[in-house]
Amino acid sequence: MKTFFGWRVVAAASTVAMFGWGFGLYGPPIYLQSVIDRTGWPVALVSAAVTVHFLVGAVTVAGMPNLYARFGAVRTTAVGVVALALGVIGWATSDHPALLFLSACISGCGWATMGAVALNGFVSPWFIRRRPFALSLAYNGATLGGVVMTPAWVLSIEALEFKGAALVIGGVMIAVVTTLLASILSKRPRDVGQYPDGQTDADGGLPRQANAQTVAALRRNRSFLTLAAGMSIGLFAQVGLLAHLFSLLLPILGEVNSGYLLSGATACAVLGRSLFGWLMPREANRRVVAALSYGFQIVGCLCLIAGLSGHPGLAIAGVLLFGFGIGNATSLPPLIVQAEFPEVQVQKVVSLVISASQATFAFAPAVFGLLRDSAGSWGGTEGPSLAIATAVIFAAAICCFMMGRGQAETD
Repeated sequence: MKTFFGWRVVAAASTVAMFGWGFGLYGPPIYLQSVIDRTGWPVALVSAAVTVHFLVGAVTVAGMPNLYARFGAVRTTAVGVVALALGVIGWATSDHPALLFLSACISGCGWATMGAVALNGFVSPWFIRRRPFALSLAYNGATLGGVVMTPAWVLSIEALEFKGAALVIGGVMIAVVTTLLASILSKRPRDVGQYPDGQTDADGGLPRQANAQTVAALRRNRSFLTLAAGMSIGLFAQVGLLAHLFSLLLPILGEVNSGYLLSGATACAVLGRSLFGWLMPREANRRVVAALSYGFQIVGCLCLIAGLSGHPGLAIAGVLLFGFGIGNATSLPPLIVQAEFPEVQVQKVVSLVISASQATFAFAPAVFGLLRDSAGSWGGTEGPSLAIATAVIFAAAICCFMMGRGQAETD
């Protein structure tokens, strides 16, 4: 029996995600410190370049459907991977702030072509019934971007300095991703004589088709608005707390144990995404599943409130529960789109939702930093204050998701 090619696509897409997130999301905090060490520029200046990187990525994501329509997903991603590598080399070599910000724009554009929109575009044609599980596996590559690429960056920069590391790792990324694009990700089921999910005919559970809505109509669509708001708010809280979590854990657990614990949170993210994708019934309301995932993270925040006040056991439990929902924050919203919108519009809606969330969470580290400083000036405790704020924001995200229940059929 011929092996179903779709699983190769999932593995290839996961590898693309590992490089994309490893360069585009987990890389900037490392670039920031390396640039500061090399140039002596102010933290605020280099941090602004990181924000530009995320904002340009958000703008690019919004235009991805147009790029796909004109150039195709494979060509767009191939150009993007080269742009991402060149942009990071620019981070490593810029000797003037203007060049740094130009490099941030280039890297932001490149990362956008290797993110969630690309994963959905590559994997979705191969699966219908098993799409949640397949996408959850592909998105695990994004989490591996933190597990694999972060230490790779640190060790390479220590051995080769930033410029050498950017050249070596960037070259490896270009070689691997372009090979996967040419040999696997350029294929569609009809190209290899197969049907989605490995079926033997073309009729197995094709999604209901409907008329696509215009972008203007989407702006009045309650399902779209609540989904975009829920994802944006949830990721804002998640990225904001993650940006400060390591430094908050240091006084309680020490540097080494804090690093191990954050790696454990990443492992929990893989576990949480895989379990939700595997166990979620096809007919399940995916908004409820997203709310449940954020519920785990709220419980984690409640543990952190006490844990960051000096109780290591609760701090460990809180970080692991928080990590359990990290992966679902990015993988579940596209699955909600696929359940609530016609197939012809999925790519556009996914790109708009992701663009909105990325533009929102770009400001999260700075806002949480201000909140942290304010908590200290008010005589409060920084860690518990951030945990409380995160739990409240997660609760708001749950409200947004639940407000859109049942709207797909009526909007």
